[in-house]
Amino acid sequence: MLRIGSGAGFSGDRLEPALLLAQSGKLDYLVLECLAERTIALAQKRKQKNEKEGYDLLLEKRIELLLPSLHKHKVRLITNMGAANPIEAAKKVVEIAKRLNIPVKVAAVTGDDVFHSIDLTTPSLETNEPLYSYQKIVSANAYIGIEGIISALEKEADIIVTGRAADPSLFLAPIVHHYGWSLTDYNKLGQGTVIGHLLECGGQVSGGYFADPVKKPVQDLDTLGFPYAEIEKDGRAIIRKLEGTGGEINLATVKEQLLYEVLNPYEYITPDVRADFTSVHLEQVEKDAVLVYGGRGSEKPENLKVSVGYHAGFIGEGEISYGGEHALKRAELAGEVIGRRLNDCFSDFQIDYIGCSSLHHSSFNHRNQPYEVRMRVAGRTDTLERARLIGEEVEALYTNGPAGGGGARKYAYDVIGIVSSFIPRDKVKLSITVEEHITHEKTI
Repeated sequence: MLRIGSGAGFSGDRLEPALLLAQSGKLDYLVLECLAERTIALAQKRKQKNEKEGYDLLLEKRIELLLPSLHKHKVRLITNMGAANPIEAAKKVVEIAKRLNIPVKVAAVTGDDVFHSIDLTTPSLETNEPLYSYQKIVSANAYIGIEGIISALEKEADIIVTGRAADPSLFLAPIVHHYGWSLTDYNKLGQGTVIGHLLECGGQVSGGYFADPVKKPVQDLDTLGFPYAEIEKDGRAIIRKLEGTGGEINLATVKEQLLYEVLNPYEYITPDVRADFTSVHLEQVEKDAVLVYGGRGSEKPENLKVSVGYHAGFIGEGEISYGGEHALKRAELAGEVIGRRLNDCFSDFQIDYIGCSSLHHSSFNHRNQPYEVRMRVAGRTDTLERARLIGEEVEALYTNGPAGGGGARKYAYDVIGIVSSFIPRDKVKLSITVEEHITHEKTI
């Protein structure tokens, strides 16, 4: 039976759950899914400034923590922490291994960076506008599937780092490799994609993102355990977490994760398969253990999705708090003042009253008069200098009224926007680069 653990669901995820899985999960593979659309665009910006950077900012910290346990327990690691620079990420892993005197073979999977081959006349999925209308474009990364990871596994790599691999593909690849599934057995690939989708967000399926203290209480979130899957050759799998860790895995948590970020459950499209989630069966087989089977699939798409990052201008922000009697009225007056002074200066301009209407832009309890309100003003513009105006104007409210404002803060920063497009599969050329550190010990 194959055992795969999920040690991270995003770049800033907790570190301890992955270590626990490596130490006590009896895993064959540990997967760290750490890449989002904006994450890789920002990584590309770092790489443009320094050609040796561009991998995940927490890569060194995670590898230093995990490598001794990965080696001791013979667990292979697959991760997209390579981000914009998988080769330098692989070199960094080997550097850490040398420092720790641990033998390791690392494979970097590249080819997802299609910045120089993307057709800028292709329309974006979001607006149907051609990509050349989004200037300045800073990144273009195709979502690659399992083929490159499988090639790296065939080279007996202990650690595999990729760029923009599709999230479920990180989990599907070791299943296909371990059991020798055909790349055209789309029903098995569909079921494997279901497993990958359930694991890809880490602690979400263990009750983290599911938790609501009133309607859906989950215990011990401070020690939330991340999931792992026990997978049979036919694709049937049980989703579990380590005994003694916090959280909960049940039919409700698994159902929520199954539908998370799924627009069409009949056709969840990845680079590997068009997965059909509507045939999936779930059974609670014991506490914190859910059996998953029945996923299906059809032929993979001809084109690959591309995430395109572009410079979207600068955002200025300012915040100030009002407390006591008539707090909301004074905050609203402050908003009127700022609006009159700045509204015409920004292409996008917004005023929020945090605690009243900042999330839904409407108050659903008009009789409620909060004791304290924090006003937030934000605007987007073409220059950093103009973006700074918002913070300056909010700070000026201290003495220019209304009364009682305090705790003002101001920010200004550049913004990366994201749009999506497609690229023909044959324009994406994958490559495997191997880095290795050998000691007198036998490598895992």
